[in-house]
Amino acid sequence: MKRLFVDLELCGKCQECKVTCDYMYHPQNNGITSLREYATFATICRHCEQAPCVSACYHNALERAPDGHIKRYKLRCTGCKSCSIACPFGVILQDFIPYLDSKCDYCIGRDLELPKCVATCPYKAIEIKEIEESPEQNIYFAGESLAVHTRKWSKEDILPKKK
Repeated sequence: MKRLFVDLELCGKCQECKVTCDYMYHPQNNGITSLREYATFATICRHCEQAPCVSACYHNALERAPDGHIKRYKLRCTGCKSCSIACPFGVILQDFIPYLDSKCDYCIGRDLELPKCVATCPYKAIEIKEIEESPEQNIYFAGESLAVHTRKWSKEDILPKKK
């Protein structure tokens, strides 16, 4: 099955995202912003038990989803960036919290030769391809249509090694 593949390590090289989007309903849309947020929350977020980002959100826009991940309700979010300031690990980057919402529809199954996001990414951090999940290669699935390349955080990374 083809998936949209985002390499977050390459994606982080841009000072300002230059990617454009084919999303037909909102031509000003930049769907990569929502993809980066979703991928980061799914793979890099520490999922703190007491989640300071959730507590800091005055509008209750952040909640812990049933699967344990932090989820942002974009209609509640005012873009105040309190969550970004409260995150002790710097995971919630301020450019992830735009007031205007954007959404990616993955372009999977659409009759496009090459989606604009793939064609316009200067670092080639976005592709559509057949890919398998591989923790050894730091490739993780985030939902049905997205694969992410990043070093996933886990509690085992900080625990002392057993002898």
